[in-house]
Amino acid sequence: MTTLLHIQCSPRKQRSASLEVARSFIARYQANTPDTEIITLDLWNMALPEFDDLAMEAKYAGLNGTPLTPAQQDAWNTLKALASHLHRADVLVMSVPLWNFSIPYKLKHFIDLVSQKDVLFSVDPERGLEGMLHNKLAVVMYARGLDFSAQSSTPAERFDFQKPYVEAWLKFIGVTDVHSVIVEKTILGEDVDRRAREDATQQARNLADSVSLTLQAPRLQIDSLPTEKLE
Repeated sequence: MTTLLHIQCSPRKQRSASLEVARSFIARYQANTPDTEIITLDLWNMALPEFDDLAMEAKYAGLNGTPLTPAQQDAWNTLKALASHLHRADVLVMSVPLWNFSIPYKLKHFIDLVSQKDVLFSVDPERGLEGMLHNKLAVVMYARGLDFSAQSSTPAERFDFQKPYVEAWLKFIGVTDVHSVIVEKTILGEDVDRRAREDATQQARNLADSVSLTLQAPRLQIDSLPTEKLE
């Protein structure tokens, strides 16, 4: 059984393009792998804790190797519990709209909470920073209202701080197998929006087929081994 974690980053539930495409991916993936456990973190309908003075003190106590006070430990345990969803997941799905050329502040809040030493990354004296999320696969659905093609007035090379940021964060915490689906031009008219969503939905379903086959391959290889090899 695999565990799929869906991080929802849009407050819109009915008209969100990123969420619509993500749901298409999840539905196809679950159809291909019925024993998948689906966990959802809706960042807009959960009480994300503040990264307050106790959390900051706990962070620097950990960096300095000093013992945490009980209050600091409680704050740190809250952050670790939030990050545990990422550790538990085999597949990470994120539905991310573009806000002001970047990501929604709720996602940034979540990232700032969980991206901590010995929680999502470690520090090696020789190798430096190392992500702790290994053998995981991420699928990110990006939604954008405008046209970000090279010939547009908002080319991605100059205006996209959404996809590069998310991918940099995923790599930082150890997730290097990253796939993406982009749906854009969603505010350029009803017909344009509909076609963009349809195209992205089909891409998401195709990607779900590919991902499910990839994750099933090791299991199929083991199942095909002679019985004596498994004894």
